Amino acid sequence: MEQIIAIPVSNNCLCQHFGHCEKFAVFTTEDKKVAGESYLIPPPHEPGVLPSWLASRGVTHVIAGGMGQRAVSLFNRQNITVFTGSEEKPPRTLVEDFLCDKLTTGVNACDH
Repeated sequence: MEQIIAIPVSNNCLCQHFGHCEKFAVFTTEDKKVAGESYLIPPPHEPGVLPSWLASRGVTHVIAGGMGQRAVSLFNRQNITVFTGSEEKPPRTLVEDFLCDKLTTGVNACDH
């Protein structure tokens, strides 16, 4: 089953504040393996824009450090599964952890 996973990135690692990342690493996965990798520059940050923007690119999952509850809700309405509280690691490492069921999540770094 194909999955498309987006990760907010700054300085080549997971950006802890979702809405303020430099770019998104986007991974296409098939049969628990990475089948493709690309990077997208997001539109200017405005509340509510990123969920529909990423959904229009086929994203099915988001791995994040911190994200407000309203944003999580907007992603869920787009049928995008969100994992928050992830560690600040390179995006490919996070995707590989996810594919091996070893993704570590914790407290959502964003409480607003």
